Amino acid sequence: MTTSTRGTATEKKVLPAVLVLEDGRIFRGRAYGAVGETFGEAVFSTGMTGYQETLTDPSYDRQIVVATAPQIGNTGWNDEDDESGRIWVSGYVVRDPARVPSNWRAKRSLDDELVAQGVVGISGVDTRALTRHLRERGSMRAGVFSGEAIASDGELLARVQAQPQMKGASLYEEVATKEAYVVPAVGEKRFTVAAIDLGIKGMTPHRMAERGIEVHVLPATASADEVYALNPDGVFFSNGPGDPATADGPVALMTEVLERRTPLFGICFGNQILGRALGFGTYKLKYGHRGINQPVQDRTTGKVEVTAHNHGFAVDAPLDKVSETTFGRAEVSHVCLNDDVVEGLQLLDQPAFSVQYHPEAAAGPHDAAYLFDRFVSLMEGQRA
Repeated sequence: MTTSTRGTATEKKVLPAVLVLEDGRIFRGRAYGAVGETFGEAVFSTGMTGYQETLTDPSYDRQIVVATAPQIGNTGWNDEDDESGRIWVSGYVVRDPARVPSNWRAKRSLDDELVAQGVVGISGVDTRALTRHLRERGSMRAGVFSGEAIASDGELLARVQAQPQMKGASLYEEVATKEAYVVPAVGEKRFTVAAIDLGIKGMTPHRMAERGIEVHVLPATASADEVYALNPDGVFFSNGPGDPATADGPVALMTEVLERRTPLFGICFGNQILGRALGFGTYKLKYGHRGINQPVQDRTTGKVEVTAHNHGFAVDAPLDKVSETTFGRAEVSHVCLNDDVVEGLQLLDQPAFSVQYHPEAAAGPHDAAYLFDRFVSLMEGQRA
């Protein structure tokens, strides 16, 4: 939840701001972006670049993002790199905001865009100390408060502690499209895919379109009848925010897709949905994986990829064996080399797989782009 006052970044004077964590730790700094107050789960992202894609990623709904890179805003804000129609983060925490953006595509500064969209932030924070605190204590509820008059620390802490937890939060419907839309294939159309929007990023259907796929993006509440009215060659489940334990509707839809043996691909939240559909549990990570430099091993090839992540929950599936499920044999296909978290699942007896990270590389490395080609191969195999 955010309340703010607006005004251009260049004309507003420097105002005090404070970041309050639910465990009582307080960081003081200067107002950045809109002036006001906001609440969310404090998390940190380790990406050195790509802040615009991070801020507009719907998976960050209801989160206050801490940028671990010391200087943010150098490239300003352009109108091409948004991953959705708005900024989704609840708040933004930076150490040293760039005074002047310097990029030929920049239309305005990051600060001005935060002001325009009413996103409350804080600068001048020791983000190194803050990140270490979150690594040790875990992601937690927080609030950012800025302005001429700020309430007492005790009052602000009480307000933070009254906010809802991320565990148990159902958020995917509030970020998903309300109306279906189509992203046409680039060049010759080869396949039709029904993409379930649980918080999809704009680059994801674009990557499929580059491979000759006509992508029909459907609301999170889409029914099986609506999906199969498209006569799809494959079904895709997107990334998204919140606790996958709340996503009973998408799990039921995926179960029907699996029963029909339609080629299936899921990423991030979609990976957790597949885990649940196969009978595995999910759990909340201590501080999650967020950034564009996470090492993951594709266990099917042995290759190690540098990948882009944004997830605070994970699938609880065994790493050391093939599991028997209602839909045949399943195994963990990808694993994070930092902490052995499940980063991918695949079925061995039908065409379905998923990964926990973001292969569309917006922002991030392109090591995982082959996963879209793997999806194409599944659809080709099903046709044959």
